[in-house]
Amino acid sequence: MSKKSALLEGERCDSELCEVRQSGIHGRGLFATAKIEPETYIIEYIGERIDKDESNERGWQQFDIAKETGEAAVYIFTLDDDWDIDGNVPENAARLMNHSCDPNCEAFIEDDKIWIAALRTIEKDEELFFNYGFDLENYKSHPCYCGTERCVGYIAGEDYWSKLKKKLKKAKKKKAKRKVAKK
Repeated sequence: MSKKSALLEGERCDSELCEVRQSGIHGRGLFATAKIEPETYIIEYIGERIDKDESNERGWQQFDIAKETGEAAVYIFTLDDDWDIDGNVPENAARLMNHSCDPNCEAFIEDDKIWIAALRTIEKDEELFFNYGFDLENYKSHPCYCGTERCVGYIAGEDYWSKLKKKLKKAKKKKAKRKVAKK
């Protein structure tokens, strides 16, 4: 069994508030096992603590593998200026949370730990999502399938949305010009 498949559908994770199930968005996801109130800590994002050099090396290795296999890409989460958490470990169910442009959870750091907490009331059986907060460096490699009204088409942090929308608008105009030129 590969370490990525250690948690099976319907299996409880290390939190009583969620379990692993098949997601309509991508692969497996985490789903609420009970009603969750806003600001409730749901699950800790755990893994190996690594420095930035190791993080960069692993991140690019995982990204290359993902391009070849179509598997999820990188499970590395920024902890602070010096350290990251590589969450690619079997016991880290939080790594299975999918991205959404309209998330019901958020990730935050408290006492050198990464926590996922509810942004709003989450109903039992609802899938848990957070915004991955990716920058725009490789945005074309990370299309978003959340399907929400707020979806910007790519997995990107909300801080980058206005810049992303400008890039997409510019690309659309460029494509339209090429189409006209071919006629």
